[in-house]
Amino acid sequence: MNTELILSTYNSPRALVLTLLSVARQSRRPDSVCVADDGSGPDTAEAIAGVQARVPDLPIRHLWHEDRGFEKNVILNKAIASSQADYLVFIDGDCLIHPGFIARHLELARPDRFLSGSLIRLDAATTEAVTEADVLEGRVFDRGWLARSGSFGRFSTRLKAGLLPKWAGNALEAVYPVGRNWCGANGSAFRDAILRVNGLDETMKYGGGDKEFGIRLENSGVKGRHVRFTAPLVHLDHPRGYKDAGRIAEHRAKIALARRNGKIWAEAGIVPAGRSAPGMG
Repeated sequence: MNTELILSTYNSPRALVLTLLSVARQSRRPDSVCVADDGSGPDTAEAIAGVQARVPDLPIRHLWHEDRGFEKNVILNKAIASSQADYLVFIDGDCLIHPGFIARHLELARPDRFLSGSLIRLDAATTEAVTEADVLEGRVFDRGWLARSGSFGRFSTRLKAGLLPKWAGNALEAVYPVGRNWCGANGSAFRDAILRVNGLDETMKYGGGDKEFGIRLENSGVKGRHVRFTAPLVHLDHPRGYKDAGRIAEHRAKIALARRNGKIWAEAGIVPAGRSAPGMG
């Protein structure tokens, strides 16, 4: 099964380098990596080239479009449409993934299932202090290091760091009382399943687009499964100047409508409604 890791980024070259270095440490690397770039400047291309030179056996493709504001869903749809992989794993370009992250997603992959994980969030000071050595030597997933960083404010966050043995993590994921919503920073699904719902809704900006996409997958028969406690991921802090309360309210209405009406197809998705999505024959 050919696998591609799709990671979104926007003008965060330092975080992107750290993320790609965590990808290079995977026990089971993806067959390719797509950097879905929502209009970054040349520093991002330089950062990708630098990592590619350091890790030449990690295939990276850089997919870029012009900066027109927050259009993450647009660039992600372009990445999905242009991918040659059977299975797609999604993270953000400011997320550091545990060495077993890709392997865990692939272990549970099924055509009728999408996987949704969670995040361990670092604060601004800790984010600023993270070094490449911290990533390459695995310190960012050391429980002592995370505890000292102040990341373990909740017991559930400790569990997200892989505190439980695998069998216990599996059991807890099966019964944990949190909705199995799509998480774009820690999610995966077969590409064909994503194409059948026409990808993400490109009219949705920040806030709610992930949940709406997951609902449409569920409506199509692809059900969510947690990897909340068995696919650890550390999220680097960043400002969210693009957050818009008005748009978020609009998105909530779309989410409610998709749930109520059993919506599957995104009219403003990968291809216009009424046409076959790429790769579906």
